Amino acid sequence: MALLARWPVVAAVSRADDSTRARHEALPAALRNAVDEFARHLAQVRNQSPHTVRAYVADLVSLLDHAVRMGGRAPADLDLTVLRSWLAKQRTMGAARSSLARRAATARTFSAWAHRRGLLPTDVAATLASPKAQRELPTVLRVDQAATLLDAVRHAHPAPQPPGTAEQAPQPAGTPEHTAQPAGATGLVTGTAPDGLPATAAGGRSAGADGHDEAVLSRDRALLELLYATGVRISEACGLDTGDIDHGRRVIRVLGKGDRERSVPYGLPAQRAVDDWLRHGRPVLARPGCGDALLLGARGGRLHPTTARRIVAGYADAAGLPRTSPHGLRHSAATHLLEGGADLRAVQEILGHSSLASTQIYTHVSVERLRAAYRQAHPRA
Repeated sequence: MALLARWPVVAAVSRADDSTRARHEALPAALRNAVDEFARHLAQVRNQSPHTVRAYVADLVSLLDHAVRMGGRAPADLDLTVLRSWLAKQRTMGAARSSLARRAATARTFSAWAHRRGLLPTDVAATLASPKAQRELPTVLRVDQAATLLDAVRHAHPAPQPPGTAEQAPQPAGTPEHTAQPAGATGLVTGTAPDGLPATAAGGRSAGADGHDEAVLSRDRALLELLYATGVRISEACGLDTGDIDHGRRVIRVLGKGDRERSVPYGLPAQRAVDDWLRHGRPVLARPGCGDALLLGARGGRLHPTTARRIVAGYADAAGLPRTSPHGLRHSAATHLLEGGADLRAVQEILGHSSLASTQIYTHVSVERLRAAYRQAHPRA
């Protein structure tokens, strides 16, 4: 991950939380420098993903801002009282137990690092307790619901452009589509889905010349088909390059957490969607500087995960489905693999989990499959 000389990670955080950068800049120099050094340590030494580093930095800035309000000016001013007070404040503000557990983990990681660096006389957070996080599983689509979602994007078509509507100026390559319409906005209309659900789908722009919106639709089809076919994380999907696709073997090369590389297979529907995108859609959206990015935003840069989440949610809403995210598609793909009889370790490999325990928690087996196994195996079934 490229780190900016002065602003390593928090610039990215500010896109989601504008207050984080402002609070970072307001910190005393000693604390601000500690944040920057800690971010570099996470990225360069611990090889954490950009998403993980941003989460750590956002939590740490919140903690140090609280410490300043309690009179702190340097890392050495942190103590257990400050840490507990910070967590108590987060609790009163309605933070979930999972969020409190993550923030406590951030405090412990920073405290241990700062102590090793000589910034803290002792590891003050070593005994910091935190509530046990509850692992909440995202919404899982049934197989028929997943088919409805993919049919919705497959049958979508651009809506007519109102007279006099001007195209927006192209966005510089690499800039996230943060001005894109929110989920449920007009711009694309689905065809008749299997359940007769014509609706407006999000993720596109008003119809324009040169097949621009057809290219956006082609991108959307490739995105959703790949997410469901492979179960990859949204950051992994958006990080794919064209060279990561092995068309002959129908396999994608994915760079996952900790820079661990894995190969994930995909099926014929995803292959057709990706081939159409590469042949007809991507050349329309590509702009100078987009490089080899597989999935592009409507303005020519690499597709940003925030935009991809809006796209998925928009099509799910258009199809009348439960609120769905890329993570929900990942979870659905894993669940459907298990329901189809896939080996748990094979699913672990596909998902890119370093521990089988993660796969066991992350996936679940349907009641129907459990009942079928019971009927087959139990002598008194």
